[in-house]
Amino acid sequence: MNVILIAGGWSDEREVSLVGARKIHEALNELGHDVTLFDPAEDFKNLLSLAREADFAFINLHGAPGEDGLIQAVLDKAGCPYQGAGAAASYLALNKAASKEVFQDRGINTPDWQFVTPVQGRDTELELELPVFVKPNKGGSSLGMSLVKRAEDFPAALDKVFAMCQSALVERFIPGVELTSGILGDEALPLVMITPKSGADFFDYENKYAADGAEEICPAPVDEAVTRTVQAQMKVAHEALGLSGYSRGDFILTETGETYLLEVNTLPGMTPTSLLPRAADAVGLSFNDLIARLMELGIGERG
Repeated sequence: MNVILIAGGWSDEREVSLVGARKIHEALNELGHDVTLFDPAEDFKNLLSLAREADFAFINLHGAPGEDGLIQAVLDKAGCPYQGAGAAASYLALNKAASKEVFQDRGINTPDWQFVTPVQGRDTELELELPVFVKPNKGGSSLGMSLVKRAEDFPAALDKVFAMCQSALVERFIPGVELTSGILGDEALPLVMITPKSGADFFDYENKYAADGAEEICPAPVDEAVTRTVQAQMKVAHEALGLSGYSRGDFILTETGETYLLEVNTLPGMTPTSLLPRAADAVGLSFNDLIARLMELGIGERG
């Protein structure tokens, strides 16, 4: 097939996208496809015409564009199938505050939160007990995130977010172990347990993408009941957000066995150290198998 691999973009996660694209490009070639790498940051105006000539588009973008649904909307106009969520579901999932509304509506535990905009300003009152995470309401890779332990540090954390995003999500810190749960098609993949490297307060950008950044164990060494609970909640969240193909959710497991869903990613990372490929490998799917399966799902839904 004639495949356009869409990567790069203009978000703060551009470099992560390009790193993952190299591995995907290699896999697509090995699967026998003709691949054209397309970077919307360099040639956005030609996306529609290029997509009309392609058999499939593989999207490997993080943040906006990509996870905001813009690229998917253009591909829909071109009649070009692609993997993962559609435009509307992508936009909803990228907005952390809106997603948490959906989680709560479906009875899924999520940490208490507060939504803050520049209109309210850096001096808005903190409504949650410390410590809290302050993070961009849209975006990923933990970029722009702060763990605030003192009230006097709250305004600076908001400034950090507002420098890169028009809204902030303030979220109550829940101590515990981080688990990720992936969905592939209609199936829940094995959980991954993440332990940040010594000295790190949380699973930040360096932990996520450095080769020795964190210990990631798959399948996660947790009780089977915990695994079933997290996977069930992930399936509910995936369906409630209207997602398709695949997704990955980030959870916290507390010492008392409670689980909290933090957010859902519609275009999970595909770098050599990424979590979804690791979970797929645990059920016998090589990286090339995973790429082929994602294409199969995308064509089945939009072909």
